[in-house]
Amino acid sequence: MNPILAILLQAAGSPSIIGSLFPLLLIFVVLYFFMIRPQAKKQKEQNKFIGGLEEGSEVVTNAGIIGRINKIEGEVITLQIDQKTFIRILKVALSKEMTDSYLSRHASKEESSPE
Repeated sequence: MNPILAILLQAAGSPSIIGSLFPLLLIFVVLYFFMIRPQAKKQKEQNKFIGGLEEGSEVVTNAGIIGRINKIEGEVITLQIDQKTFIRILKVALSKEMTDSYLSRHASKEESSPE
């Protein structure tokens, strides 16, 4: 067999390093755009929501408890659930998604109800 032909056949049979790393790179790019980036965006919005809390705001906790903020002491919030019922929770226990959902449904019910 011709030595040059043997070298060409050997080179054609082994994939290049770029060709073998391309699928791995493609998987990483897909994971970044479909999983990592949206989660980071959601976390940024949640942090902005928690930073903008004020006394008197109506919020929903991760457990689904609806209340009005009575007092903010650092990382602890006192929620008024009923006239004389208060609970203390951590700021991180509040859910931006659930609060937005509740407030939008609550506002649409008020608009549609006759006065």
